[in-house]
Amino acid sequence: MMGRTFALPLFIGITSIVGLLAALLGDGVYDAVSWLGLGIPVAAVIYSYAKRH
Repeated sequence: MMGRTFALPLFIGITSIVGLLAALLGDGVYDAVSWLGLGIPVAAVIYSYAKRH
């Protein structure tokens, strides 16, 4: 039960950390990884907000 409850927040947290680390570590491919890693949490918030209204 707890695995289902915390699976999505854990995924969003891990992608945020990966995106932040990629942004700090380098250029090129790291930039793409950072955009993707930091875009997923933003997309999740937008989706959640749009679904409520």
